[in-house]
Amino acid sequence: MRKKTKLIHGGVTGDEQTGAVNVPIYQVSTYEQESVGNHKGYEYSRTGNPTRHALEELIKDLEGGKRGFAFGSGMAAITSVFMLFSAGDHVIMTDDVYGGTYRVVSKVLNKFNIEFTFVDTSSIDEVKKAIKPNTKAIYIESPTNPLLKITDLKKVSELAKEQGLYMIVDNTFSTPYWQTPIDSGADIVLHSATKYLGGHSDVVAGLVVVNSEQLGEDLHFIQNSVGGILGPQDSYLLIRGIKTLGVRMEEIEENTRRVVDFLQEHPVVTNIYYPGLKSHRGHDTHTSQATGFGGMLSFDVGSSEKADQLLSRIQYFTLAESLGAVESLISVPAKMTHASIPRDRREELGITDGLVRISVGLEDAEDLIEDLDQALK
Repeated sequence: MRKKTKLIHGGVTGDEQTGAVNVPIYQVSTYEQESVGNHKGYEYSRTGNPTRHALEELIKDLEGGKRGFAFGSGMAAITSVFMLFSAGDHVIMTDDVYGGTYRVVSKVLNKFNIEFTFVDTSSIDEVKKAIKPNTKAIYIESPTNPLLKITDLKKVSELAKEQGLYMIVDNTFSTPYWQTPIDSGADIVLHSATKYLGGHSDVVAGLVVVNSEQLGEDLHFIQNSVGGILGPQDSYLLIRGIKTLGVRMEEIEENTRRVVDFLQEHPVVTNIYYPGLKSHRGHDTHTSQATGFGGMLSFDVGSSEKADQLLSRIQYFTLAESLGAVESLISVPAKMTHASIPRDRREELGITDGLVRISVGLEDAEDLIEDLDQALK
């Protein structure tokens, strides 16, 4: 199946018992057993639910993995993956990582003696230098949030396999419509499904796909033990959102190209971070491993004051956390998504107080450009 067809016909389709075209919402906690241990595939909804299972099968097919898992949030998914490791283990992580991920590894998981080192994973040499005898995995965002840095997934995968390490990729920005990291050698792929996969600002969810049956068994044990599962109604909404992912991503990218063209000509804007630009560091690498550039971009207006002025005047961009929705969203990472990262660390990475991040939506591109134009004045 090609991509758009797989979005609709992948995983579990319909309901055999009733002929319903859509997988029903199985709002149930427990299931009748014919005798002790003899059931029809489900016994308790923390362990498995038919609606959630349909979603998990769908994301598994889209990413090309062995098993899929649906969690109550992206952070629940990320935390559960890190629970695969033990005290004393070491993980190498992309330096320009989502603030929530940074917070959970530096403020929560560090208490369990799991060690993390942040490096620029777009440099394979920096990754090599960070490997220790107790290193167990390399964790990557590509593109990163919010500077859109690109990591060569195949090079990191080759290194990981040489060293016997897991390669974990957060694929939220690209989605499986534009990029499938397992094809480049990833062992585990993560999504904040709240974003593009849901696409309508109406569900909070996290998804994970693994590329081996053993990882599947291990992660299912953690999911069932910890219980950070996605409920059936949210699973249903996410399946519905995924069906239109292809047409949304294509239209969003077209809008983004036009917005970027406008920003390139604007005198107030000093830097634009977007992998679709040939001048973007990592453009060629991204082109080699993905089929699209997405709808996320960041640009610098020079100061916190100018950023605040822009936000106070904008009309069609919604000032809000999150991204990947049908409506265009705008934020200042230093004060919002990445506020949990210490200021000196943000400045070191290039996340300035004047950096503005945009998630382009499905509005008319001319309206978005006119809105930015009047706000930047």
